[in-house]
Amino acid sequence: MQKTIDAHFHIWRQQDQPWLVGPMVPRIFGPYEPIRRDYPIEEFLEDQRDSGVEKAVYVQTNWAKEDFEKEVAFLQKTSDETGWPHAIVGYTDMTVDDIRPQIDRLMKYKLLRGVRMQLHWHETPAFRFAASADQMIDPKVRANVARLKDYGLSFDLQLFPAQMKDGLTLVGENPETNFILTHAGMLTGMEPENTKAWKAGLRTLSAAPNLYAKLSGLGTFVHRNDPLLIAYVVDNAIDILGADHLMFGSNFPIEKLWTSHAELIKAHRDAVAKHGAVAEADIFWNTAEKVYRPV
Repeated sequence: MQKTIDAHFHIWRQQDQPWLVGPMVPRIFGPYEPIRRDYPIEEFLEDQRDSGVEKAVYVQTNWAKEDFEKEVAFLQKTSDETGWPHAIVGYTDMTVDDIRPQIDRLMKYKLLRGVRMQLHWHETPAFRFAASADQMIDPKVRANVARLKDYGLSFDLQLFPAQMKDGLTLVGENPETNFILTHAGMLTGMEPENTKAWKAGLRTLSAAPNLYAKLSGLGTFVHRNDPLLIAYVVDNAIDILGADHLMFGSNFPIEKLWTSHAELIKAHRDAVAKHGAVAEADIFWNTAEKVYRPV
């Protein structure tokens, strides 16, 4: 079995997550009552015990904005105690006048490798997160993203296909920073208009050599583990971006709403296998190793 880095997972204490203690609201991944609880590292390790995962990258989970440092501190402490995770993607508010005071506070945590502020916006209200469709090219956001290179940090870029032209602007003007497209660009369904727009968006972003993508969250909009959909995304992402720009991520425990880690990674392994051993090594290990530098 190809050894694996899980490049996108979460753990949490419910008390730290406003969205898990507040009222249930419509979300892109559907009803989420089963995860309105603590999800500790011990449960994640049990979930992926036989999946061949040797390292994992934690990605921020929307703590209250003012608690951005507490989140990274919690994950660093978890790693110090358990050995997991092996890299951290934290949160910073890219809309402030100057992001550097926030980043300066995070840099003392040795596993910090990047930041994410979710910038996805969709015409469907339940799919929206960003304040506007073009928030990523807001002057403050652009200025703050440009500062990441001074810290050697990456940026996890979460966009829908209609936003990818603006996404290329942001990625292209920061060639020294690695950008990781979350959930492979958020394909919302297999309808022809959706797949056409998604592939066009990937082609747009493929112009930037510092753009990578995660094969993660592929059940987000269909609310199931769908091997055919996963194979479709894998085939087209390899064709457009190249396997050396792709990495696997489980998006657990969100995907645990409808599948097991074993079933999820099997669908991804089956989809990648037909592309050969080099593609398998890139997607399940090499790309994440290069971009996130897990310990």
